[in-house]
Amino acid sequence: MSWMRISADEVKPTLWRNGGGRTRELLAWPHVSDWKVRISVADIDKDGPFSAFPGVDRWFGVLAGQGVNLLRRTLKPGDPLLKFPGEEGPVCTLVNGPTKDFNAMHRRDAGVFRVQRADRPIIPHGMDWFGLFTERGGLLIHGARAVPVAPHTLAWCESPSSQSCVFDDGDEHGPAWWLMWSAE
Repeated sequence: MSWMRISADEVKPTLWRNGGGRTRELLAWPHVSDWKVRISVADIDKDGPFSAFPGVDRWFGVLAGQGVNLLRRTLKPGDPLLKFPGEEGPVCTLVNGPTKDFNAMHRRDAGVFRVQRADRPIIPHGMDWFGLFTERGGLLIHGARAVPVAPHTLAWCESPSSQSCVFDDGDEHGPAWWLMWSAE
């Protein structure tokens, strides 16, 4: 088992069809044309609707900027992720300027996907795919192995060993999330 890593800073942004922002796709797993899990970082430049994704659950959070209004909620950096059905394609309005945002998507009919803050250890028992996204970077410790993780980075592995995982971000206390997928 080996850990893969990709930083949003390494990915060329793709412009949105509606012109309202750009996306840096970090991962479309297991294949870009037939994904079960998709993780990205987006820059939202102006108000507008999200694309609809039927059959997909989404998790969204603001990483930088003043925030957004989405689904009758105001989301700001540090707030918990908002989970919502991808069918909705909700309108997003910016709070005083552009934002940088985290987005995770999962096809509902393709196994089970969970997201939780990486503020305590976890044992990835029975998972087929396991990941960590961190806004500010830190050290991912899996068993006796330590993996440095840069800011705005996704680290992931397939079939992780059932050993304790800890994310140490020093004194940063920035947003970081465990991302977990299993076939059942």
